[in-house]
Amino acid sequence: MATFGLWLIFSLSSPAHAQTKTLRKLSYKENPGYPLTLREAHIGGVVRLEILISAKGTVDTVTPLGGNPVLVEAASAAVRKWKYVPADTETKTQVEFTFDPKR
Repeated sequence: MATFGLWLIFSLSSPAHAQTKTLRKLSYKENPGYPLTLREAHIGGVVRLEILISAKGTVDTVTPLGGNPVLVEAASAAVRKWKYVPADTETKTQVEFTFDPKR
């Protein structure tokens, strides 16, 4: 996958059903591709997603919090393939992608 000008920023994970904060370790990550039509048109932006990670470590739900709809789809498709180390409970976290057509 092309990762031109793509930066990924993670926020801290917190358990959805627990009292204490827990970090979920990412065991597999796929970077989103930059849609060619948007890159050629010099359209970029920031995409924010909230993800629900199952106890088994799979991404169960991806909820867009902001961004261009085409970039949101590219980021969501990649995040759905991510795998985390299993934990006792499901976890919610937010991730942010910056698509920069100049990079």
